[in-house]
Amino acid sequence: MNRQSTPSKTATVYERQRLALLDVLRSRGIHDERVLSAMNAIPREQFVPQAMMGRAYEDSALPIDNRQTISQPYTVALMTQELKVRPSMRILEIGTGSGYQAAVLAQLGADVISIERHPLLSQKARTLLASLGYNVNCRIGDGTIGYRDGEPYDGIIVTAGAPDVPEPLARQLAIGGVLVVPVGPRDQQTLYRVTRTGPEAWTAEERGPCKFVPLIGRSGWDEAIGQ
Repeated sequence: MNRQSTPSKTATVYERQRLALLDVLRSRGIHDERVLSAMNAIPREQFVPQAMMGRAYEDSALPIDNRQTISQPYTVALMTQELKVRPSMRILEIGTGSGYQAAVLAQLGADVISIERHPLLSQKARTLLASLGYNVNCRIGDGTIGYRDGEPYDGIIVTAGAPDVPEPLARQLAIGGVLVVPVGPRDQQTLYRVTRTGPEAWTAEERGPCKFVPLIGRSGWDEAIGQ
């Protein structure tokens, strides 16, 4: 006899927490319902360490391997909203981390390339994303110089704090493309939305304060300083 499957009690708890988080994000000004719907579809608890699963839907950043973090849900939602993601957009992510931000972008239908400098994080994210059905091209390398093989990009998202807007990334945008990047000192940054308006023209708009781990690489912080 076939039995109708029912969600586990744990799954139901996570679903309620996820919906509660969406209410928090709306109250903080996240208005793009496509972004909210994408975040509602993704099991964030699978992207955090097992010891942190009970905190997966707090609106806060949480530690992951290699002294990195999974970004605060509000920050993920805001940065994704600023990209104005449409299906089939080509998006480059700098800093794969847990893979959660890449999952949100892929859930929205974007063609995602994600670069991570830590091989362990890249491999874990690649495996998890594939298990959830997300086709993300995960690469290992210095994300501060971008990924020339995939340019030009409709959007680039940087999930670590840069001392300045990395010029190689700005130049890998398509005309009309958008770069979302935290810029500033290591202990506090400002989120910028940079739009390429011509072959040698860009505009930058501030989107508020934020705090990320340092962006390490040739066009970011020096590794010794960043650690």
